[in-house]
Amino acid sequence: MDRNIFQWIAFLLQEYGSYFWEGTIITVEIAVLGTLLGFMLGYFIGIVQSSPAHPQDNFFYKALRYIPKVICNAYIQLFRGTPMMVQAMVIYYGLRQNGSNISSFSAAMLVVLLNTGAYMAESVRGAILAIDSGQFEGGKALGMSHFTIMFSVVLPQVLRNLIPEMGNQFITNLKMTSVLNVIGISELYFATKTAANTYYRYFEAFLITGAIYFVLCAISSGLLKLLEKKMAGKNQYEIAAEYLTE
Repeated sequence: MDRNIFQWIAFLLQEYGSYFWEGTIITVEIAVLGTLLGFMLGYFIGIVQSSPAHPQDNFFYKALRYIPKVICNAYIQLFRGTPMMVQAMVIYYGLRQNGSNISSFSAAMLVVLLNTGAYMAESVRGAILAIDSGQFEGGKALGMSHFTIMFSVVLPQVLRNLIPEMGNQFITNLKMTSVLNVIGISELYFATKTAANTYYRYFEAFLITGAIYFVLCAISSGLLKLLEKKMAGKNQYEIAAEYLTE
């Protein structure tokens, strides 16, 4: 039976709709959890990486500060300098060959977490260093400790400024989960291949997948813009308008 493009799309959705749905759910789960956990990891590492050295510290304390930075820097360079697909293969098969019974889903989560953490760590470090030094000096003048300055003054600003970067990373992860099919994850790309290979209708199957990715990214962008606007508060124009109407 000859079908046109739209009839093939309808047919594939009818036959493999559950595959596409399950693949979409797994894709979103990995992207959301991996991004959130990776963001927390990157936030912590970014703080470690940006912590200043104290000239009055003795050799022991200098070593304590230096060693974690070296380890964090090696981790960042490793995960920023290798493709996610290779990381997935190394982590999944490496752990299984060494006796671990890790599932492909757990391995995928671990890969996205570590990959996101490496990228976010550099963003957090840059955001902390971009804070005006006058705020540190002002905090010290008020008698605040470095810890208090960081957690009460600097990090809340860093968190707000990183929302757009976190959104970009989430959308990247959403699309990059497709490479995780190499370790057997039944995500959206894996489901698409299954549907396409059965009837050799690759164009229609990947057209459906492209539309799903587009909708997911569009919804994510919209939600993140709302979150960004909520955290930014009112702009100067709105504040001025309220002041003038009082």
